[in-house]
Amino acid sequence: MTRALVPVALLLSALVLSGCQKEEVVEAGPVELTAPTGSDDAQWKAYLGQVIGRNQEGVTDRVFSYYLPMGASEPAEGDQDGKTMYDRQLENVSAVVQRTVLPGNMLAFGSPDSAKMADLVVSAFTDADANALKGSQVLFIGKAEDADRVKEAVEAAGARYIFVEAK
Repeated sequence: MTRALVPVALLLSALVLSGCQKEEVVEAGPVELTAPTGSDDAQWKAYLGQVIGRNQEGVTDRVFSYYLPMGASEPAEGDQDGKTMYDRQLENVSAVVQRTVLPGNMLAFGSPDSAKMADLVVSAFTDADANALKGSQVLFIGKAEDADRVKEAVEAAGARYIFVEAK
């Protein structure tokens, strides 16, 4: 029975040794992300998710992402209260900012309509306490022309501001 195990042992040894050969690994640099050119929600959400994933350095807790589709200022069909998606999102973000955000968290904002999302952030952060977001981060993914006004509002609330141009 011992002789029958010799070929098996040799075969296993050969397999183990063949697995030990070093292969040269070529690492590619990070792929440049390109924002979708249209207003397809699925494409934008996928893009924003990738951008958020690449900008989480320093986040030790949760990421709260906020998205506005194109036309978010128009009431949706069937809405009984007449509120738009923009109105609902503004109420949501304003409440979060007023309650304060714990250190280590990130609020991420992005939309195919950069100006409208910038309006939302600025409005939601307008009356925030100076330390409401101390130790947290705010990521704004949008157009360069909207970056400074968002930065001013975010930093006034004590958050670290991160801007990624959607291009």
